Amino acid sequence: MNNFSVLFQKEWRENVRNFKILWIPLVFLLFGITEPLTNYYLPQILNAVGNMPEGTVFPFPEFTPEQIVMATVSQYQFIGMLVITLGFAGIISRERKNGNATFLYVRPISYASYVYSKFSMMCILVIGSIILGLLANLYYTNVLFGSVDIGAFIGFLGTYIVWLLFVVSVVLFSSAAFSTAIASVVSLALVLFFQFIDALLGAYWTISPWKIPMYAGYVLSGSVDKTPFTWSLVITLLLIVLLIFGAVYFAKRNISKTKI
Repeated sequence: MNNFSVLFQKEWRENVRNFKILWIPLVFLLFGITEPLTNYYLPQILNAVGNMPEGTVFPFPEFTPEQIVMATVSQYQFIGMLVITLGFAGIISRERKNGNATFLYVRPISYASYVYSKFSMMCILVIGSIILGLLANLYYTNVLFGSVDIGAFIGFLGTYIVWLLFVVSVVLFSSAAFSTAIASVVSLALVLFFQFIDALLGAYWTISPWKIPMYAGYVLSGSVDKTPFTWSLVITLLLIVLLIFGAVYFAKRNISKTKI
């Protein structure tokens, strides 16, 4: 059995023991289900508990199915990314701090296999959880608001997965390069703060990894501009590769910081 298989099994067992394999999917599933239900039943809820004068009418917009899906993605972009960055910021740095990495580094393992096993586990948990949440969202959206074009949804999902790979790579690199506390701050800054900057000033550029979620929405609605979309994908994929190689480099370089 090669290094990667052994290390991946280790990662799987750890995530089972700390219940990440359970609570992370539940978080995304919860938001995936509640978004269409809340938007559909909100008028009835307000009428039932709002204690408003008789005859009061609230004009609610009529949402398209695509808008409901993207509203769920908006929730994922803040709360979901917060869960990912804080939940995995210590995936490498915490093992250096508590000394668990010592038992790995004294064995003839490949640092690349060590990082790839963690990257693979993160991808399975994060991408699997969000796919689960979006499929649940798609089901309730189809029932309550109408159908979403399956081809457009698959294109949207593939595009959004590229963004998730970028987020996972940022968190993994930060954890390999810094302590857990600093990795949390760096990950939050690169994932959440840069999204905020792009939302404020993004009109001045069209090519950026932080525009991938927006382009995913355009793919869903069928209105994507292919040139900046393609270049954003290419740049993001290149950054993912560089971040993973950087994580391998810093995992090896920071071996001296491992607690014995």
